[in-house]
Amino acid sequence: MQTTRQQKIARLIQKDLSDILLSYSRRMAGTLISVSEVRVSPDLAIAHVYLSIFPTDRVGEVMSEIEEHHGAIRGEMGHLERHQLRIIPELNFHVDTTLDQMEHIDQLLSGK
Repeated sequence: MQTTRQQKIARLIQKDLSDILLSYSRRMAGTLISVSEVRVSPDLAIAHVYLSIFPTDRVGEVMSEIEEHHGAIRGEMGHLERHQLRIIPELNFHVDTTLDQMEHIDQLLSGK
């Protein structure tokens, strides 16, 4: 259960990272990156960022690009949030697979 402070910081990080990752998705034509969820640790030092990437066949390429620019992304986020957060959390990026799981369940239920 996240505290109200954790939830507020998670929403702030989600909004700012969405803007930052929009510029990265423009560099990779035909790719859409969205931040589906952010979970912040109780000490506010680590943020787990869940990304939805479309098309799904480019997930590996996009994640390697994000990991390569991990420091720059955190730096941009720090610049945007410098007046609101004392410590910029370490970012851990994960692929959000809930849409794939929902599609798989739907296929199983429809008998395809």
